[in-house]
Amino acid sequence: MNKVVNLNKFKKQKAKVERVKQAETNRRLHGRTKAERAREALQKKQLQTGVDGARLQSVSDADEPKDE
Repeated sequence: MNKVVNLNKFKKQKAKVERVKQAETNRRLHGRTKAERAREALQKKQLQTGVDGARLQSVSDADEPKDE
């Protein structure tokens, strides 16, 4: 025979795992100094600028059909 399982224990365990995961995310997002956030924003901006500069065709040109 199988054991009787209390589903509330599983619900609570799952909720606890989700809370721990959310806490880790919050620590990463909000647990940084202003200088660290500024450095990350600058790196993200430089990366985006590099990607935009490497485009062969602008986004607005790609949307328009060409008449041949």
